[in-house]
Amino acid sequence: MNTDELRSVAKTIVAGNKGVLAADESNSTIKKRFDSIQVESTEENRRRYRELMFTADGIEQYLGGLILFDETLRQGTRDGVAFAKLLASRGIIPGIKVDKGAKALALHPGEKITEGLDGLRQRLTEYRQLGARFAKWRAVIEIDLQDLPTSCAMRANAHALARYAALCQEQGLVPIVEPEVLMDGSHDIQRCEEVTSRMLAAVFEELDAQGVLLQGMLLKPNMVIAGMQCARQASVRQVAEATMRTLRRYVPAAVPGVVFLSGGQSPEDATDHLNAMNAMNAMGAHPWQVSFSYGRALQAPVLAAWKGQEANVRAAQHALLQRCRLNALAREGKYDHTLEIPG
Repeated sequence: MNTDELRSVAKTIVAGNKGVLAADESNSTIKKRFDSIQVESTEENRRRYRELMFTADGIEQYLGGLILFDETLRQGTRDGVAFAKLLASRGIIPGIKVDKGAKALALHPGEKITEGLDGLRQRLTEYRQLGARFAKWRAVIEIDLQDLPTSCAMRANAHALARYAALCQEQGLVPIVEPEVLMDGSHDIQRCEEVTSRMLAAVFEELDAQGVLLQGMLLKPNMVIAGMQCARQASVRQVAEATMRTLRRYVPAAVPGVVFLSGGQSPEDATDHLNAMNAMNAMGAHPWQVSFSYGRALQAPVLAAWKGQEANVRAAQHALLQRCRLNALAREGKYDHTLEIPG
């Protein structure tokens, strides 16, 4: 593997005030998003939607990377320019979702294991030829008040993440490692911190065992946050403090960047939490770049503005640019709520 290239790509994705747009929804997931705005999920409509985002003026100021789905990596603009080539020409590094989704973990009711390792080496080779320079694999960790997750589920998913990461680096792609502790349920922030800590410890133990170059990867974790059904929600400051405390304990300084998932938070909450974490970095306490890799938290306003209508493309692009700009400010700890007023 070319370690210099891996290091360079990983650093470039999170350089300055930039983050990642996750536009890697599977066809079944984007169908749900389109259903919410009464747009049919055809291949052409999916292409149109991705094109309006990828061609939005100014997003390259705020995005260092963009994650694509398999179908999208093979698509292009209406003028025939491949999306990967378009993004690269704008200084946005193209990436690709490579896992095959979370399936039931045998003999462990309520828990899941992410599949897709079979044939991954060959797929990574093809994806690199198509223009991808980084990849993403998501592990899903269910959480409840007592029994879940089991140690077995955490170890199995950590091992799969490490095997994926090693294969990526072998093929010259930077792996984004995503161990997501879900925010569904009624657990409190302390329970989330406990489970997130155990999962991160397991992930980095497996990454080390597999020989993964930490300087040539990015981590995409959940924030430490109470479950959505928890009666007592933590404050923005409490989320920031718990998340940073957990990461400092378990994430090696060699990792160049932490790009948080939004995990079902509203766009405003995801930006607010990111801002609070970076505002804590006034004295340079964070050893890694603290950034974003948001899907819904960037796209929800875009879908609401677009509604599948060509006449709304400019408004949808403006909504994306505004959301990217606000998260770039949060990267510097300079976001405030008054900036949410449309302008």
